[in-house]
Order: sequence, then structure tokens, then C-alpha cells
Amino acid sequence: MTMLVAVADTGNITRAAEVVHRTQSAVSMQIKTLETALGKPLFVRKPRSVTLTQDGEVLLTYARRMLALRDEAWAAIVRPDITGRVVIGVPDDYAYSLLPSILKKFSATYPKVQIQVVGLPSVALAPMVKDGSVDLVCATRVKGLSGEFIRFEPMVWAATPSAKDIWRERPLPIAVFLPGSVARENAIRSLERARIPYRTSYESPSLMGLLSMVEAGLAVAPLARCAVPAHLSVLGQAQGLPEIGELEVILARSSKSNRPPVDFLAEKIMSELRR
Repeated sequence: MTMLVAVADTGNITRAAEVVHRTQSAVSMQIKTLETALGKPLFVRKPRSVTLTQDGEVLLTYARRMLALRDEAWAAIVRPDITGRVVIGVPDDYAYSLLPSILKKFSATYPKVQIQVVGLPSVALAPMVKDGSVDLVCATRVKGLSGEFIRFEPMVWAATPSAKDIWRERPLPIAVFLPGSVARENAIRSLERARIPYRTSYESPSLMGLLSMVEAGLAVAPLARCAVPAHLSVLGQAQGLPEIGELEVILARSSKSNRPPVDFLAEKIMSELRR
């Protein structure tokens, strides 16, 4: 069931193999064995991806429940004494895209650990790490915030498919985070370098605020690729828009965070996001 979930989540046999640390052929064989046993296909194979069939969707629901129950059973017997509270700070775009599945898995493994999430921009989280009001921060590296490197996250331009050719407007209407945001700075720098006139049609500390403007067809937004919802279009050089610099995602820790629950959550975040 682990392989079924991995293939469903990644949409690709090769990436799924990397997630479960098995060979591509082993993953393919396991899926084929499942399909043979059930007498029904679970995936529709495409040249570069796979998608679930209706039967696959049904089985995936049960597979997730089985894996969650396994994790709970493991935690109840192996680590029943791990208790405590972890406060983690994370910007909206990462809270929306990167952290939910990780926190869900962590809570299943350590059900007695309370997790509090503080959603603020990276620049606002920097002083909170220093004064110990948060234990961990998973954010973009900014001035005053240092930590362990996780990965580089590409940035893209996001637009709604219903707003035809909005990227052709000049000045280009953009929806951006508030000043101090690395994503904002990267986007504006790329536009200025490409000599594309722009106007800031909306500023917000909230990802939902930016997405509302994009969905209304009133602007394009420079976002971390991971934070772009599936119903929006990703734009780039094909539409005449410049490439945007990457975001460096890091994990910072407070000096007061030397506790087992924090250690375990930090380890989980690093292992999951580095894949």
C-alpha cells in the first residue's frame, strides 16, 4: 500500500521509487501485482505520468487509512512516552503546500505531541526564532534568518486560465507579497531586468489574498511553484515573462528547542522536503 500511495501522490513511477527508496522496476512490479490480484487496472499509464482509475481512487482511500492506522499502532507501542508541544512558524505559501502532509504523518506517529503553527512571512518569523517564541521555522532564507538548507524551490508566474492574455497587458498587473518578501523582490528584479513595465495591483501578506486576485483575473502572481493550485496556469518565457529566481527553503531552530519532540519534527521535515 505504501507504493500505491507514493505513485498516486507523485504521479510518476520514477519519483515514487525515490520516495520509497526502491528501484523503479520494484515499484512497477508491486503495482502490477496489485492490479493482477484485483483483476482491475489501478492507474492509467501516460508517457511521463500515471493517473488513478476510479478503482484506484477507491483503493487509495483505504490505503491511506491503513497506513495511518499502522503509524498510530507503531507510535502507541514503540514511542508511547513522547509528549510535549512544538511551535512551528511557516509562511502562508509553504503552510499551504509543503507542511500539511508532513504534520499529518507526524501527528499519527506522535499522537501525544501538540503542534501549534504560526503563519507569518519569513521576515516576521526571524525575530521569533531568536527570542524563542517559536521552536522551528520552515521558511525562505532572508536577512536575519539562518538555518539548515532544505532545498531550492523554483518560482513561476501564476494566472487564471479564464483571463485570456492578461500577461500581455502593459504595465503588467501583479499581485505580490508585502515589501521584505524575497519572492516579491525576485519578481520585480526579473521584470526590471527584462524591461517589462508593471504595476502592483495588489499587496498582501496572505497567499489567499494573492490567489483571490489571480482567480478574479485581475493580476498574475509570482509564487513558489509548490504553492500554485492545480486550477491555475503556470506562465513563463513562452508567454514572454522572465524567469524568476529560486527561493532557498531552510529550517531554523530556536536555542530553546532542544527537546525530543522538536528533534523528531525537524528530522521529519528535513527527510520529507529533501526528497
